Amino acid sequence: MRPAVWGAASAMVLGLAVQATADIYRYRDRSGTLVFTNAPSAPSARLMRELPPASRMLVPMTREALRAELAKPLPRVVPTSYDRLIREIAERYAVEYALVKAVIKAESDFDRLAVSRKGALGLMQLMPQTAAQHQVVDVFLPRDNIEGGCRHLRMLLDRYGGNLPLAIAAYNAGTRTVEDAGGVPPIAETQEYLARVLRYRLAYLRDRAGVLARR
Repeated sequence: MRPAVWGAASAMVLGLAVQATADIYRYRDRSGTLVFTNAPSAPSARLMRELPPASRMLVPMTREALRAELAKPLPRVVPTSYDRLIREIAERYAVEYALVKAVIKAESDFDRLAVSRKGALGLMQLMPQTAAQHQVVDVFLPRDNIEGGCRHLRMLLDRYGGNLPLAIAAYNAGTRTVEDAGGVPPIAETQEYLARVLRYRLAYLRDRAGVLARR
């Protein structure tokens, strides 16, 4: 890949990750739902950075540490039989293709029959309650599973005002854990998962940039 293309892809990922350190507010709406946003409209909205120090970590590492993590050798991008399906469904839910594919890579390594020790199922490792929430009929059918996973990612991105690290962390640890922590929780598994998904995403963005540059 040309250096300029690599630099653009890196900047894109780092830019999204660093945005998580911008002001994020939280408030409860009329229904009692906890809302996270970077553009508060409710008078009751409070800056998350006003939370106690142990609860205000929006990104589990410094910018330099995140940059070092993303600078590690990226996984080789291999086309899969699910790429067209991922792109189709991701576009329908306005979720980035590279993000969806990165989550699948991290969750199941593209094994549609994967079952985790905790009971997560299929390509995007949906827990039974998450599958039911998003009306997934057959969790082992790739189309149904990716539909449910994309709906869940869309919901998380909307819930956290487009904050990518928070959405990825919540996909792994759950919204309650993220919200109790006031950001990305200080859980080793979740922090490692976040870094891994961001690296996979960068690899897929780089591959896409390379394709466009060669045209």
